[in-house]
Amino acid sequence: MEIEDLETFVEVADSGGISAAAKRLSVAKSIVSRRLSRLEAELGVQLLARSTRGAALTEAGVTFRDHAARVCAEIETAREDVLPSGELRGRLRIAAPSSFGPSHFAPALAELARRHRALHIHTHYSDRYVDLVGEGFDCGIRVGYLADSNLLARQIGSFAVHLFASPQYISEHGAPKTPEEVLAHEAILQGRESWKFSDGTKTFPIHPHGRFKADSAIALAEATAAGVGIAALPDVIAERDLASGELVRVMTDYSLPSVGIFVVRPSAQHLTRKVRVLIEFLIEKFGRDGPP
Repeated sequence: MEIEDLETFVEVADSGGISAAAKRLSVAKSIVSRRLSRLEAELGVQLLARSTRGAALTEAGVTFRDHAARVCAEIETAREDVLPSGELRGRLRIAAPSSFGPSHFAPALAELARRHRALHIHTHYSDRYVDLVGEGFDCGIRVGYLADSNLLARQIGSFAVHLFASPQYISEHGAPKTPEEVLAHEAILQGRESWKFSDGTKTFPIHPHGRFKADSAIALAEATAAGVGIAALPDVIAERDLASGELVRVMTDYSLPSVGIFVVRPSAQHLTRKVRVLIEFLIEKFGRDGPP
């Protein structure tokens, strides 16, 4: 029984189909199909029910998937153990946000590549919600307040957040001084989030409203600097406009929760040494060992 056949089957099972597995493995779909057929022939059972709509695990396939995944995990661990101390090989596919990625995470990932010369790091930068399993990523770096999901998350740091507006907006509309006054202002938002202000003793949750929304923190900062409204922005996004005077902090007597920086990975996948080293390295760079 070939280990690559087992690994291919696990990828198909976890990604939900042959096409997604082929993309993750960087091979042709015909190669994936050939490996699966070879595995089924050797086992003497059908692992996948194929149709024009794709492929689904049979009852035997569901049972065999867990055994195959354990074998693959053991082989991966064995491969890592026999490598020279500290050496990483293979490919590490990472999904990262485009708002923070090129400026804040790319330098760190470049340093990781310099430290591990045999490691291939492929990073995809996008502010959309990336399907890690379906699109073949080993892990993702996400910034924000994580919603409940079936992903395993490890916090590696955080970014401070404050309320900002442009001098032009303040001149025309004034600046809010209390959480209640925020509701009278035009807010710039990512979605339907709430802003939770604190005076140090009490929390004031506010549900702002506005007509400008975007899934990019950079786009929110640009709209704020243009005078469209007020926004809760990470300091690392606002710092350039703050230094140039295009943005100013407002409501400085109140604080907002920091946004977390997380490495997320599919819960069904074994924690490989590559991802573990990435997590440890990013904690080293961003300075906080958050909860597992």
